Amino acid sequence: MSDKSSLPQRTSSNQEIEAFLEQVQKSPAVINTGGQGRLIFSLDATASRERTWDQACQIQNQMFLECQSLGISIQLCHYAGFDHFAASEWMNSPDALLSQMRNVHCIGGHTQIARLLQHVLREVRQQPVQALVFVGDCVEEPVDFLCQLAGQVGLLGTPIFIFHEGRDITAAQAFRQMAKVSNGAYCRFDSSSVAQLRALLSAVAVYAAGGRQALEHFADQAGGEVKRLSQQLGHK
Repeated sequence: MSDKSSLPQRTSSNQEIEAFLEQVQKSPAVINTGGQGRLIFSLDATASRERTWDQACQIQNQMFLECQSLGISIQLCHYAGFDHFAASEWMNSPDALLSQMRNVHCIGGHTQIARLLQHVLREVRQQPVQALVFVGDCVEEPVDFLCQLAGQVGLLGTPIFIFHEGRDITAAQAFRQMAKVSNGAYCRFDSSSVAQLRALLSAVAVYAAGGRQALEHFADQAGGEVKRLSQQLGHK
């Protein structure tokens, strides 16, 4: 876990947001075989994230609502403490997801990203998962092994969308590599860019459900930040 108290708070730049959306646009569209779309939403719940946890719950509610409107089922995963990892049942109700979130408490410990990715691999091998979203602030595991696992997740058709809280350089390098090898995307955020995070989480949900065309349609309806950022992508 890392100490973010000394880190400067800086809103994610337009260039960072644009780069993230460009990566989302390049991610391969998931083939839906006719079943309900599925998305795994995962969180680092170690002590370093305790300060922003309540705020994160409010932000993530918007994504849960978006997923419900799109008919996407969500599984909530988190790790905390020395050896605690939990994965919920697959859920469709934002209220049920928020209830699960309220039962999660930040506990000091090391990251367990490998354990998360191994869980995702088991889920994907049973039934397709359209996207994996991960929110975290640090990496305390061998990066090569994490990238190997992330690559396997990507090969099975599940891009990883990583939202990096804070400015830890080591974590940024690891997260970028993991996102790249999985055909996903990376974006950094901090406490001053919550509106952008909320918009991008919703954008990922929309993209997971219907690809680039659905994302553009969502931007037209949502307007504001999402529309402005979507327009920066241009037509490629």
